Amino acid sequence: MTSTTEPTEPLSVEQLSATTLLRFATAGSVDDGKSTLVGRLLHDSKSILTDQLEAVERVSAGRGQDTPDLALLTDGLRAEREQGITIDVAYRYFATARRRFILADTPGHVQYTRNMVTGASTADLAVVLVDARNGVIEQTRRHAAVAALLRVPHVVLAVNKMDLVAYEETVFAAIAEEFTAYASELGVPEITAIPISALAGDNVVEPSANMDWYGGPTVLEHLETVPVSHDLAHCHARLPVQYVIRPQTAEYPDYRGYAGQIAAGTFRVGESVTVLPSGRTSKVAGIDLLGTPVDVAWTPQSVTLLLEDDVDISRGDLLVPSKDAPPTTQDVEATVCHVADEPLTVGHRVLLKHGTRTVKAIVKDIPSRLTLDDLSLHPHPGRLVANDIGRVKIRTAEPLPLDAYADSRRTGAFILIDPADGTTLTAGMVGESFAAPQPVAADADDDGWDF
Repeated sequence: MTSTTEPTEPLSVEQLSATTLLRFATAGSVDDGKSTLVGRLLHDSKSILTDQLEAVERVSAGRGQDTPDLALLTDGLRAEREQGITIDVAYRYFATARRRFILADTPGHVQYTRNMVTGASTADLAVVLVDARNGVIEQTRRHAAVAALLRVPHVVLAVNKMDLVAYEETVFAAIAEEFTAYASELGVPEITAIPISALAGDNVVEPSANMDWYGGPTVLEHLETVPVSHDLAHCHARLPVQYVIRPQTAEYPDYRGYAGQIAAGTFRVGESVTVLPSGRTSKVAGIDLLGTPVDVAWTPQSVTLLLEDDVDISRGDLLVPSKDAPPTTQDVEATVCHVADEPLTVGHRVLLKHGTRTVKAIVKDIPSRLTLDDLSLHPHPGRLVANDIGRVKIRTAEPLPLDAYADSRRTGAFILIDPADGTTLTAGMVGESFAAPQPVAADADDDGWDF
């Protein structure tokens, strides 16, 4: 692999395996320089191939630009390049000697809020950009609100274009203070403010010589060092069953294993487990990891559990420690972001997919729609349209074992699907949001799928 700057030794498989993985998303208003920041980050960390840079240089030269437009490294759609905006989520994968990264570059327009929700839903960290000349604006507050709704544990405020405000410390301090106060009220647990110039490269990968008053980390340094490990001892262990392995061969005549990716927590041999939603119990007799027996396995490993008893288990069931089983319910209350062009309405018949289980469901009520501009609630809107965020009450045909999203972002999340064509309609988060509506009395049952 050829780099765009001085060549460095590529990381070996062993080195990559030893590094941790950070998933992070970027968000910012139009013309805040978000795509330029991402391009600068990739360029200065030597994560771009020569042919990629040459392609960007050709397009930039065709536009009459003297230097490469690094924003083109992520704005891949033709419409994005023509309009100079980000429309779809662009994923980039790169690594340094200290950590591996999956970057989701999300759009900044209001009408693409659903795309930000998609990109940030699995993120450990969100980078929110602000133009130093404009400060915190409505779209900045929207992005902070979405990060808070999705329970993103770390937020970086990147105050960009500091070169256009003469690198003034007072400008940065005022923006950082306003944003930190707002995000803290929303419940964002950790906020780090960094003054940068993505165009000039100040404090992106290398420290800036123009801001000697700033003693904090660069963007890359913070990304490399922010803690992303989870305390497995305090996680709710969950294994959604994806496949039942039953070879029935001469070598393995009685083998029955339950395969899947551990969504959270840790499983141990000898531990008592419960199968949900049936409630049947057994003990873990063995754990196979990549064909090798192990005594302990944890998220996000893909494993096969063997149980002491022959229990009726199939795809869609959830294996959990008996001492830490979530409640099962057919009545789901959640905060959702509607992502489809077709509106979601009261009485809408849908499929609800939770983990590996998909069940029929009906939307019984939409108590409120959230206005991200000022976090106000519009009661009983009757429908949610594309990019709307609101509260819903759903009745499912079968009981589901649900964790609160605040406790587990994996097993507290679900999607609603159109049963007619399989289109994803809505992304949901079980439990209360940061701006939960007041309890609303349930309306009379609708005709149709009455569970």
